[in-house]
Amino acid sequence: MKQNASIVLDIGKTNVKLSLLDAQANTLAEQRCANNIVQDGVYPHHDTERIWSWMLQIFGEFSQIANVSAIIPVTHGATAALVNDKGLVLPVLDYESELPEQDNHQYQPLRPPYQQSYSPDLPAGLNLGRQLAWLQNNYPQEFAKASHILMYPQYWAWRLSGVAATEVSSLGCHTDLWDTGQQKYSSLVEKKGWASLFPRMQKAWTRLATIHPTLARETGLPADCQIICGVHDSNASLLRHLKDAGNKHRTVLSTGTWTIAAALGADQERLDEHADMLANTNVLGEAVSCMRFMGGREFAILAGQEPVTCTPSDISKLISQNTFALPCFAESGGPFSGQLAKISGQAPENMQERYALATLYCVLMTDYCLEKLGSEGDIIIEGSFTNNPYLAALLASLRQQQNIELSNDTSGTTYGAWMLHHWEKLPDLDSQAGAVSKLELPGLLTYKAKWHELVTSR
Repeated sequence: MKQNASIVLDIGKTNVKLSLLDAQANTLAEQRCANNIVQDGVYPHHDTERIWSWMLQIFGEFSQIANVSAIIPVTHGATAALVNDKGLVLPVLDYESELPEQDNHQYQPLRPPYQQSYSPDLPAGLNLGRQLAWLQNNYPQEFAKASHILMYPQYWAWRLSGVAATEVSSLGCHTDLWDTGQQKYSSLVEKKGWASLFPRMQKAWTRLATIHPTLARETGLPADCQIICGVHDSNASLLRHLKDAGNKHRTVLSTGTWTIAAALGADQERLDEHADMLANTNVLGEAVSCMRFMGGREFAILAGQEPVTCTPSDISKLISQNTFALPCFAESGGPFSGQLAKISGQAPENMQERYALATLYCVLMTDYCLEKLGSEGDIIIEGSFTNNPYLAALLASLRQQQNIELSNDTSGTTYGAWMLHHWEKLPDLDSQAGAVSKLELPGLLTYKAKWHELVTSR
């Protein structure tokens, strides 16, 4: 007899991953594919049909391995789908498209005050409200056909179940659409008359319905497979920490394409709109101070698409010769958005030194964000940076008053999404994090001070 399991649909900006997890969160199977952006057509958009076809194929494979009792979608933020009963009325716009900025002269007067939304004024389509306003201005007939605005996790839940829902963690993620303090729709939604387009608010762990019968037949999934409402990805990484009420102050570093520092218990008064600092809303409807930069993408640019791991001596060499990577190496977001990337000092001589420089850069950027947030208590690193052998250890040397822990789950989003299926009655599982030892290299603190001076004086 096949064991019960859950499928997590994890749509990141770079990759789409499907994970099959058993009742103890052990991974039984995993598949991934690239998340391609379609550049032709009306505007750059997500290839939702390619994801859908691939996803159904993998569902069929997973159904042979286990009895799938639930599917939980978790996706990146700043993305929404306009739908009616026939499907999408417009393609799902890529948030990195610069097209929405064309209508800034119309949009800026509509934006809610920062102290209401805690959404900084971000480039391209990173403020979801800007995307929606641009779509309405440029495609009014199509926009008028929409019966729902669905946040991206709930779009996939809707396609699987037929039930439309809204969930607060995606809605409260630098969208301009949510009043973070009052936990209600912002003044922008009122001004644009969009409130009726958002379906009923549901909890992230709500079981919306069973899978659509035709999909069950097509994939071999059980007819009683539950479709869970779903969650924003960096908020999924917070879920295990929300269950630990005994540790109010801690910071979770969710790493992937984006490195997002979420400081639980931090004061929103420290937030600075001009440094890409924001307050996200967690699944419980609570504001969480955050700061981020495109760490995964910038690491890949500095280290190369096929990185070669360095040694501590490679890092020490760059420190001693004052080779600095200065932001920013990605076009979107971060505290130094708009500054031109630069390598100061002697350039790396080989792939190992490129890896070393990328590591130093991401450590210093992370430390900068933690300092700005006023991070206190433990720091837990989750996601792709857990695979870097030096990043956490170097950060521990810079954050002497804080305990650094490294999650042994390389995807906090996957585990967090799995938790939603078991939210009301979570099983007792072993700790997912281990303490990190410091890597104390000569000159590191002086190197940090010089880097800080260079980036803040540009």
